[in-house]
Amino acid sequence: MDRQFEVAEWIKYSDNDLDAARILSSHYPLKLEIICYLCQQSAEKMLKAFWLYSGVEPPKTHDLDFLNTKCTGIDAAFEELKRECNRLNDYSNKPRYPSDLEVDENDMRLAIKDCEKIGEFVKTRIIFKKERGLT
Repeated sequence: MDRQFEVAEWIKYSDNDLDAARILSSHYPLKLEIICYLCQQSAEKMLKAFWLYSGVEPPKTHDLDFLNTKCTGIDAAFEELKRECNRLNDYSNKPRYPSDLEVDENDMRLAIKDCEKIGEFVKTRIIFKKERGLT
């Protein structure tokens, strides 16, 4: 598969997860855990898209802290996403199964905001690299 096409697919799937989270956030009763999980999944796919864009095959992991640390090794500007990745990391597995994770509407809104920031940032970095011929 062409790398540029593969990157676009990862971004599309990431955007779909975020769109689904936004749609669910306007339907009551709120499915808070699922919305937060979708935000984590969207962020994960976006970070993996950047890996692919940079010519690195992403590992099979849900750990946003790990993924972002490796992105930071490729582009130091990713340090800016450390806090958002760390907050979303809890939503990778716990919301999918019964757990002691407690999520409220503020957590949901913050998860969507964090996810949006990560997505916008990654898209900007891909454009930045493209414009400067760094790929």
